[in-house]
Amino acid sequence: MNFLPDNSILALLSGATLAVKLVMLFLACMSLWSWTIIFFKFFTIGTARKKVIQGYEAFVSAGDLSKGIKSLGDQESPLARVSSLAIKEFRLLEKAGVNRDRKRLLVKDTLRRVLKQGISKEMRGLTRNLPFLATCANAAPFIGLFGTVWGIMHSFHSIGQAQSAALATVAPGISEALIATAIGLLVAIPATIFYNYFLGKLNEVESGMVDFAGAFLNRAEREIAWADTPERA
Repeated sequence: MNFLPDNSILALLSGATLAVKLVMLFLACMSLWSWTIIFFKFFTIGTARKKVIQGYEAFVSAGDLSKGIKSLGDQESPLARVSSLAIKEFRLLEKAGVNRDRKRLLVKDTLRRVLKQGISKEMRGLTRNLPFLATCANAAPFIGLFGTVWGIMHSFHSIGQAQSAALATVAPGISEALIATAIGLLVAIPATIFYNYFLGKLNEVESGMVDFAGAFLNRAEREIAWADTPERA
């Protein structure tokens, strides 16, 4: 006995062909994974953005480089992780057996590269899995359209076998097929909206880290402890 109304969505889905059901199942899996990414990135990118903004303001407000680094807090902050890489390189430069002028050049060039690498590493972590949202946004409508085309082909084949082109014969099969396109759009639209939203937030995060790197480098060049030490013979 069929307990579902003839015009319900579940009834239409249950009456779809195997190929269309597989398409819908695939789209459902894409939707589940995309929403998982959306919720996760909403938290991680939002937290990173907040920490970068607060950390940069605290660093700039600090009296010197040492206090600025301490103001960044623990390693949960992207700026703290970037600065830790720079500090490690800074310690190595302090021990370098070269003269004062050479050290100043090393501070400017080497620290800039390390800071750039640190920012790139943080951005790779924040952008991980985001391409899947772009894939959903671009591919889901076409996957749904494939299910629709397949379903309509099956409907016309059934019409030929029934030798009847009455609307009552055509409509159910076409309705089943069109659901695949609707599901594809339901997957693509949120993926498109949140992908563009996250790109905007990531641009803010990256700009904040670049500003921090510039401020860090300027202070490092001014405050190096060995800047005025005598040159080695």
